[in-house]
Amino acid sequence: MNIMLIDDDAAVRMMLQDIIEDYNLGDVTDSLGDATELTNELLAERQTDILIIDMLMPGIDGIQAVNRIKENFAGKIIMLSQVESKDLVGKAYEHGIDYYIMKPLNRNEIVSVLKNVSEHLRLESFAQNLQNSLLSLTPQATPSQNPQKTIRSRTESQLKELGILTAPGAQDLLNIMAYIERSGGQIPALKGLFTAVAEQNGADDPAREAKAMEQRLRRTIFQGHINVASMGVLDYTNPKFEDYAPLYFDYNDIRNTMRLLENEEKPTTSQVHINMKKFIHAIYDTAHREK
Repeated sequence: MNIMLIDDDAAVRMMLQDIIEDYNLGDVTDSLGDATELTNELLAERQTDILIIDMLMPGIDGIQAVNRIKENFAGKIIMLSQVESKDLVGKAYEHGIDYYIMKPLNRNEIVSVLKNVSEHLRLESFAQNLQNSLLSLTPQATPSQNPQKTIRSRTESQLKELGILTAPGAQDLLNIMAYIERSGGQIPALKGLFTAVAEQNGADDPAREAKAMEQRLRRTIFQGHINVASMGVLDYTNPKFEDYAPLYFDYNDIRNTMRLLENEEKPTTSQVHINMKKFIHAIYDTAHREK
């Protein structure tokens, strides 16, 4: 990962560079004292994957700098600041940052956030390459020929946000969303839904495939649950966490998982309640609302 550092405090930049090098988290391509020279051209030239930038700096502050490059920057942005105001933190997220780290810096937090960001970038790259490969093999239909294209793309976007686009049950969720859309938005009981989707896909034994589908979905939703809880552990004020935790999952269950993660315990499926019906309803309702 190529990482660019921007902070008017040289000691902070030096500390970040030492941590990045000590833990082999990437290569620091630039260490700048201000954001006056920050452009998309510079980011592209340095092939920057992660931008770490201070919020409050003389001249151009971090939020102004992010506004200038965010639209055309495909990497991740981590903002540093001593500011604890939830309104200002929310403003930073609204303007396009991905993570927020409070000063004074904590070595463990920096390592954890950078590892998490790097993993998200790798997953996004893998998913994009896979999608491009599939598109190159599949004849492209017009919207009128393929009415499920829009519901599929909107569902894929949600699964990508939850970090489960490449999970075992992702294709099952895409098939389920297509079935519900064709049914006019009516969502039957889950057992009947899974069996109907299995029949639709030509399964030799629909009942058996429905049970296998349920297990794949349970593992996939569990992974999404862990990803959202991890997001909350890293940054409780992250607007994505605040939206996703109660929308897709039971919030109390997310908090319980966060406590396990904070204690460096690995959650198991037996410790997490998977509300499959709520998750499927939320995925469809969100996809349908984004038409």
